[in-house]
Amino acid sequence: MTSSEITEIITNTINSIFNNLLGSINNSLYTILDDITFIDTNILHDSYFQNILGNSANKGILLICNSLLVGYVLYYCIQLLFSTYINNRIENPYKFVFKLLLIAIFMNCSFFICEKIIYLNSITSSAIREIGENLYKKDICFSQLINELNSTISVEGELNLLSFNGILKFISTVGLLNLIFTYSLRYIMVKVFILIFPFCIMTLTNQNCSWIFKSWLKCFLSLLLVQQLISIIFLIIFSINFNSDVFSQFMYIGSIYALMKANSYIREIFGGISTEVHNNFSKFNYLSK
Repeated sequence: MTSSEITEIITNTINSIFNNLLGSINNSLYTILDDITFIDTNILHDSYFQNILGNSANKGILLICNSLLVGYVLYYCIQLLFSTYINNRIENPYKFVFKLLLIAIFMNCSFFICEKIIYLNSITSSAIREIGENLYKKDICFSQLINELNSTISVEGELNLLSFNGILKFISTVGLLNLIFTYSLRYIMVKVFILIFPFCIMTLTNQNCSWIFKSWLKCFLSLLLVQQLISIIFLIIFSINFNSDVFSQFMYIGSIYALMKANSYIREIFGGISTEVHNNFSKFNYLSK
């Protein structure tokens, strides 16, 4: 067997493996991108999630938070009792009761508050995409983007990784797979931040701990605002008249990269946490050394 035959066998084997891999990714994973990216109030309508958070003051996380709040009231009462003997100035009782009452109301209405914040964010992003749908007469979503990507970066027959279109197809597939991991992580983190919302509100009882709630609010809003930026990026992407030329192919690769960096751009403007999977993996590798 000659070296050229061996090379051809290896090349065909690699192409066959990647054709099967990319084919399975295309068929089974891309359909969930829209669901995990454009979050709406359905994220809260999960019986297990509601039971964990607590749908009443004596259940779930709300039970723990209310118990801690009662404990803090007892601590304040002891402080108030001893303040007359040790001449120690503490917060005015009327001001404390009023503040505690507001915190208790907001804490026990945390599900309702988060639901309305997510609903407002959802209808805003939907309105931005609806502008594009009226202008371009097409759906503004990942499904439509992938359909146009496949028509722009077309590969006849089986994928050949050594061809120009094959390389672009592989890069776009890896980018879309990264988007799935990134937005799946974001989806989970939104649910995590909703669950810790009652604890973060409770930190407002003490001025020294109020920074925790401010940090929570910044991170939670930055996770939600990613939807707005993605919707605006979609408006730009679908405004470009794509053909099967090299320029259009590179523009699509650039658009996928822009969608990958959306969380990073929001974090640089408003602050918050990172949901970029490749960054988190690199940090983990650095810490493990």
